[in-house]
Amino acid sequence: MPAGAPRTTPAPPATPDPDPAPAAVAQPDAKAQRIAAGYLKRILTARVYDVARETALEPARTLSRRIGNHVLLKREDQQPVFSFKLRGAYNKMAHLDPEALARGVICASAGNHAQGVALSAKKLGCRAVIVMPVTTPKLKVDAVHALGGEIVLHGDSYSDAHAHALALQQAQGLSFVHPFDDPDVIAGQGTVAMEILRQHQGPIHAVFVAIGGGGLVSGVAAYIKAVRPEIRVIGVQTVDSDAMLQSVRKGRRVQLADVGLFSDGTAVKQVGEETFRVARALVDDYVVVDTDAVCAAIKDVFQDTRSILEPAGALGVAAIKQYVETHKLKGRTLVAITCGANMNFDRLRFVAERAEFGEQREALFAVTIPEERGSFKRFCESIGPRSVTEFNYRISDQQLAHVFVGLTIVRRDEAGRIARHFTKHGFANVDLTDDELAKEHVRHMVGGRSELARDERLFRFEFPERPGALMRFLAAMPPGWNISLFHYRNQGADYGRILVGIQVPRGDEADFGDFLRTLAYPCVEETHNPVYNLFLR
Repeated sequence: MPAGAPRTTPAPPATPDPDPAPAAVAQPDAKAQRIAAGYLKRILTARVYDVARETALEPARTLSRRIGNHVLLKREDQQPVFSFKLRGAYNKMAHLDPEALARGVICASAGNHAQGVALSAKKLGCRAVIVMPVTTPKLKVDAVHALGGEIVLHGDSYSDAHAHALALQQAQGLSFVHPFDDPDVIAGQGTVAMEILRQHQGPIHAVFVAIGGGGLVSGVAAYIKAVRPEIRVIGVQTVDSDAMLQSVRKGRRVQLADVGLFSDGTAVKQVGEETFRVARALVDDYVVVDTDAVCAAIKDVFQDTRSILEPAGALGVAAIKQYVETHKLKGRTLVAITCGANMNFDRLRFVAERAEFGEQREALFAVTIPEERGSFKRFCESIGPRSVTEFNYRISDQQLAHVFVGLTIVRRDEAGRIARHFTKHGFANVDLTDDELAKEHVRHMVGGRSELARDERLFRFEFPERPGALMRFLAAMPPGWNISLFHYRNQGADYGRILVGIQVPRGDEADFGDFLRTLAYPCVEETHNPVYNLFLR
């Protein structure tokens, strides 16, 4: 299969705008100023650095060049528990009176907050009870246990765990450490903004902050609006977990019926009372991003830092890309808080696949070609040098063949041009690039049994992943043998693995054997594989 689409020359590094146009941001009103001023002293006197570290503010050079702006990453994924949550948990616990601390603390969490509370308790020498749903991945349970937390597994959801934690709090006289809706927790998170403004004292157009319950954005907004009100604070949520945005629009706290779980760190059905009060007054704007954009942002950060963020940690980066495109920004300084890196390893395959769509680098098509010898080769010739990411085909009709094909693109509008190109060459097609059914399911289900696949032999080939490999294969194959099945998916390796069904009439076995020997591509025949006979033959 062809591999390696033409690459564009990177743009020179973006130069920050000397004037981020502070007039474009309305100054906080009197109420907002009071809120910001009320938190300023709390943030300045917050106790976080006994356990938290001052994290780096790093330039994302590759991303900056690509989008024409100066992007900085506030690396909260570098904290000892790989998340900013440690700041708020410790500040809350450090401000408890000695008697309350001696009785111990309790929280409900399945992730980052649990680790923050456990590490804080270890540092302060107090008991920490962590209530987690029974569905919590073992990785996170083990992480909390390693930090000395007493784990109680209860219920199937966070809501079940939260209710049980409140019951244990009352029964055992423990102090509840809320993950976001507490002034001390908010103040602890606000130290992130304090560090940003100290680390970069030049112009900043906007800071992008992920929102779950609202603790981080409240703390960041309070400090920035008290000290540098001209800087925009942009809250970021996913399309299926936008409780804060809906609440701000309606002027009251909204409880979502359900939330998406991909960005589990921000999957909150209802924001806090205090966080709503602060965010409503101080946050300048909101950006909503989808799963594909988040996956692309994870890849962006990896390319610049070689670190893998969890979905919630990449929301700010995804929002910057979307915000820049919407507002046509150039040369501005934009900060994204990469707030967490507790990624479940088994999600990486999904992230890698969906990142191509989020980057607008892959277009999907259903293409109809004549079911006749030579049409498959003719269709591949129409693709030209463009990199093929996926190719699925199974013979199913005597007249027409339906091919599922993925192609590398540079810009989203290329998909339309490719579709018109196919039509010009006589191939009817449907653009599936934005079709969720196609992306999530159908691409894995093309195929099945076929009564038309007579005299079919099945082979696994290894192709060198470079342009022209497939065409050399097709050119070498005599026209009397028909391709009845084809499956290929680019996995990013040096060699592509391709499954091919070829109809070889009886009496042609010797010639076909000669063809395989001269092809020089490693292959394994799978005609007698029971899986093939059960599902494809």
